[in-house]
Amino acid sequence: MNKPLTRSIQQKDNHFLHPWEDLKTVGENKRTVISSAEGVYFKDSDGNRLLDGPAGMWCVNIGHHRQEMADAISKQIMELTYISPWSLTSTPASELAQKLAEISPGDLNHVFYTTGGSTAVDSALRFVMFRSNVLGKPEKKHIIARTNGYHGSTYLAASASGKTRDKNYLDFKDDTFHHIADPNILNKPEGMSDQDYCKFKADELESKIVEIGQDKVAAFIAEPILASGGVILAPKGYHAACLAVCRKYDVVYISDEVVTAFGRLGHFFASEEVFDIVPDIITTAKGITSGYIPMGAFLVSDKLLESISAEDPSIVFSNGFTYSGHPVACACALKNIEIMEREGILEHVQEIAPYFQQKLYELMDIPIVKDVRGMGLMACVECDIQKNGGDSLAMDYEIGNRIDKHCQELGLLVRPLANMCVMSPPCIITKAQIDDMVSMLREGIERAMADAIADGIWDAA
Repeated sequence: MNKPLTRSIQQKDNHFLHPWEDLKTVGENKRTVISSAEGVYFKDSDGNRLLDGPAGMWCVNIGHHRQEMADAISKQIMELTYISPWSLTSTPASELAQKLAEISPGDLNHVFYTTGGSTAVDSALRFVMFRSNVLGKPEKKHIIARTNGYHGSTYLAASASGKTRDKNYLDFKDDTFHHIADPNILNKPEGMSDQDYCKFKADELESKIVEIGQDKVAAFIAEPILASGGVILAPKGYHAACLAVCRKYDVVYISDEVVTAFGRLGHFFASEEVFDIVPDIITTAKGITSGYIPMGAFLVSDKLLESISAEDPSIVFSNGFTYSGHPVACACALKNIEIMEREGILEHVQEIAPYFQQKLYELMDIPIVKDVRGMGLMACVECDIQKNGGDSLAMDYEIGNRIDKHCQELGLLVRPLANMCVMSPPCIITKAQIDDMVSMLREGIERAMADAIADGIWDAA
């Protein structure tokens, strides 16, 4: 039974409509109350220690409870809390802009600050449409994205997202947003080589551009790895092939690195270092501050900016936020980058990622584990209990929720996406902590499997 303090907080929490809130349980939720954190661990209000498997939500890359982060944030608050980004600037915003230009690929030398990932994507899409208008191409507003992709919950970002389970009862801009199939290597036709599958998926993008019309397609947006879609990996060379298609048809390539940037794959940005592309725009958030302060941004190439200024040097991009380039957020991001560089966190991820992936892959010997996949410090363990039929969606959520419950009892927080356990721990995680994480995940999955057998919803035979 929950302690009185925990129950009191849970009762107050029922006034908080959480993201993706199940409205039929409003007023009845009993969420775990996290009271503190340090390193890769949380502590809940009952005193239980929990390994933070999702790094908050793909974001606490340098780990929790960093005193120097608190000091940098506090120092900036006491020096300068806020200025209007419309007519003024600050030292942290200016220095961060220069630093991002330094560590970003190619000619992505300018940054537009936002409040998070959704607003970064939304602003990038608005910028692309704005550019089409400036260039005298008002029909060139169509956006191509992928099924199972996730780009945010603001109107344009959500319209670009392709996760059908997130589309219930909400409105989206469907007339100019189009989705092609994701490039999941697991869906490669039998007998087809990876190279041919890569060409097949790039051809799908080209066919969609031709179908809509080259004069109408403004941009293609893609996550390097489809993160909340289930850590979906594409065949090698896919992104470069898609970029070549975009270049052929004058389509802007937007790389959505809200998850993959700032250490998750062992680099500040993964587009060039991992996937061999220099896109026109990169969106980022989450790891840019390691979740200590909300912040997002999109980086844009000199080429795109020059194409606009060449058309009309006095043109104004009338888009922005009260908190664009917030001094405290920028100071936080600068300290985050400093810590990553000083402590060699990117190099640590490159070194430890193969071990992380190997240990998780060992879970494939559990009968209900359907697949284990990932890259860097992001992975998905997908489970399946649908051998006996039944409601596919309900069964997916059933097994995910059971795994989540058992793992938490064992001391591990997971982030179940239906039947998929997505693991993305803080980038400072050690081999010993990976061993503990995988051991608890194994036990949690095996307990959930035993539940399914006992309840007659899964047959081991």
